[in-house]
Amino acid sequence: MTEPWRDPLLPVSVRVADLLNRMTLEEKAGQLAGFWALPSDPGTPVAPMEDDSGESAPGLADIVVHGLGQLTRVYGTAPITAEAGMERLASLQRQVTGSGRFGIPALAHEECLTGFMTLGATVFPGPLAWGASFDPDLVRRMAAAIGTGMRQVGVHQGLAPVLDVVRDYRWGRTEECIGEDPYLVGAIGTAYVQGLEGAGIVATLKHFAGYSASRGGRNMAPVASGPREFADVLVEPFARALREGGARSVMNSYTDVDGVPVAADERLLTELLRGELGFTGVVVADYYAVSFLETRHGVSGSRGAAGALALTAGIDVELPTARCYGGPLTELVRSGNLSEELIDRAAERVLRQKAELGLLDPGWEPVKPEPVDLDPPENRALARLLAERSTVLLANDGILPLRPCRVAISGPYADDPQSFLGCYSFPNHVALPGDPGLDIPTLGEALTAAGFTVTADDPDVNVLVLGDRAGMFGRGTSGEGCDAETLDLPGDQAALASAVLDSAVPTVLVLVSGRPYALGDLADRASAVLQAFFPGEEGGTALARLISGAAEPSGRLPVSIPRRAGGQPGTYLHARLGGRTDWSSVDPTPLFPFGHGLSWTSFTCSELSVDPVATTDGTVSVSATVRNVGEVAGTEVVQLYLSDPVASVVRPQRWLAGFARVELQPGAAARITFSVHADRTSFTGLDLRRRVEPGEIGVAVGRSSGDLPLQGSFALQGPVRHPAADRVLSVPVEIVPVP
Repeated sequence: MTEPWRDPLLPVSVRVADLLNRMTLEEKAGQLAGFWALPSDPGTPVAPMEDDSGESAPGLADIVVHGLGQLTRVYGTAPITAEAGMERLASLQRQVTGSGRFGIPALAHEECLTGFMTLGATVFPGPLAWGASFDPDLVRRMAAAIGTGMRQVGVHQGLAPVLDVVRDYRWGRTEECIGEDPYLVGAIGTAYVQGLEGAGIVATLKHFAGYSASRGGRNMAPVASGPREFADVLVEPFARALREGGARSVMNSYTDVDGVPVAADERLLTELLRGELGFTGVVVADYYAVSFLETRHGVSGSRGAAGALALTAGIDVELPTARCYGGPLTELVRSGNLSEELIDRAAERVLRQKAELGLLDPGWEPVKPEPVDLDPPENRALARLLAERSTVLLANDGILPLRPCRVAISGPYADDPQSFLGCYSFPNHVALPGDPGLDIPTLGEALTAAGFTVTADDPDVNVLVLGDRAGMFGRGTSGEGCDAETLDLPGDQAALASAVLDSAVPTVLVLVSGRPYALGDLADRASAVLQAFFPGEEGGTALARLISGAAEPSGRLPVSIPRRAGGQPGTYLHARLGGRTDWSSVDPTPLFPFGHGLSWTSFTCSELSVDPVATTDGTVSVSATVRNVGEVAGTEVVQLYLSDPVASVVRPQRWLAGFARVELQPGAAARITFSVHADRTSFTGLDLRRRVEPGEIGVAVGRSSGDLPLQGSFALQGPVRHPAADRVLSVPVEIVPVP
């Protein structure tokens, strides 16, 4: 007779309850920890920044005797082929299932921020590029492709997307973020979640919450954020990705918020995440975050105390390997200092997810090693398309697109293909020396293939490539732990650019970076400026196609480009006094605003129509006509912004409420209609409750946050309303061709 927990025909809740009733305390605790599977040599570091406890990590045999929750990065820790990885994973799973009484497999997780982070897998453009595309559908397709590859080799969970809203460009992890606006981050991040989850991979939202608001843009520094900024900006994308995306996992932030480390904050990880946002999945610890409660935050004096704080707060699984969970927790329970109900609560969540993934079914087996292509042609084509659609044409005096001619390519990253890749790409993250394990054409190679003559002598045009080299903890100019003191271009790049621009040869400035940099007068002196945010393995080909006119630049800025290095570490999402005023000598006005981007053609926006009145629980229709008035086909990104001139608390000057990518032939037009529910005007009030207030709401439609030719307003009438947890989070858009 099949035990109930093994019966896939029974409800998951029944199966898990039966299994929990059969388990000992130690067996339940065993499901709450991970194990970092590679490298296997004792004492060998497995990450650039390891747990700083000074203790040796336990071996697999010591952990699996009571079962195991997760296997950490079998593929993404050291160079290993897909086939060898499958063999390694199968071997580890056999050790896990062969130990203990129940034979429950471990859930295998991997990083997947710019693609499945393993040797030979497609490296897609980074998250800032996703934001720059303003194209949720394309990002959804990319995530589905990533998830398909992971699923083929036996992976269950992906540690992405990052939903931190950019607050300070100096932060090294800016490159991992989608943008500086919570609506854009929510829309694009939700699409990524839908693609990954649709492929059968558990998506993990990172980093809940507040990580990007650290003081001074320094990694892991304390967060200086008031409750309104925290709720209305930093948490908003998570709310949408959970409800509309269906993410089944969340990872905590490393930081402390007002003196409370998130890993120990029950208010955030239980009351807010589960109570208000309705999350029912598994919370996993960012690597070593539980240990850091003892070793870095200083809020616990022992491993067990750290584990108890994290478990009570709501962290279900300790990653990357067991230290504070397991034995230290069971000892506390047996001594009466920790409730076994907390172990049961976390174990129930873990086992429920394993049941949903089929890991409790009879006859489960690990994937069989077989040849698999993790960088197929269709992935490369998708990577190139996203790189093209996310590159932003910042400025152009008419020199672009270029016809084939003699070009000189210079700059520190002119012939470095890995400069196209982000920090969480395998070649840069694991620091594979000299061989990225992929075919990554340089810009010079791609321009040569496009018919240009690359020369150092007597060029017709200079192409100057500047920006970042991503790395980890000081190994790069961008990436985790690679924070910047200022927004000057790294090193001597500004001086180099100035020298090249002083020549009589027209210069196209190409920025390939993980954050926006202050360009000062460089943009005015260049003939054209292209901004690419770590465009991935097809970045060189995409840039060559854009320079030659074979592709159209349709990216828009997901972050503003500062004019001066110290004038704006802030973002466009600010109150009136956060912009230029007579009360300060510092002008933070950006050189290029959020949402900016040029095309090969020109567009007009006209005929604004706004419903004049709605109730505080109603919907307003906002319409405008966009027309291609140029001579070639092109794509416009129509952007809708709202404002609240008089409110009970200080509100942003404007905020993005909706957008639409519209492809138009020359002379063609389309009518864009946004359906704006009153909930999209809501905010956190004086009593820290979300509210919709009656009054006038400003409406602006245009090409960027700084180019809004259409202005109007509508009136919200009725009582103040406090939206429920099911409030409207998105703005539907209808696009109808018109004569």
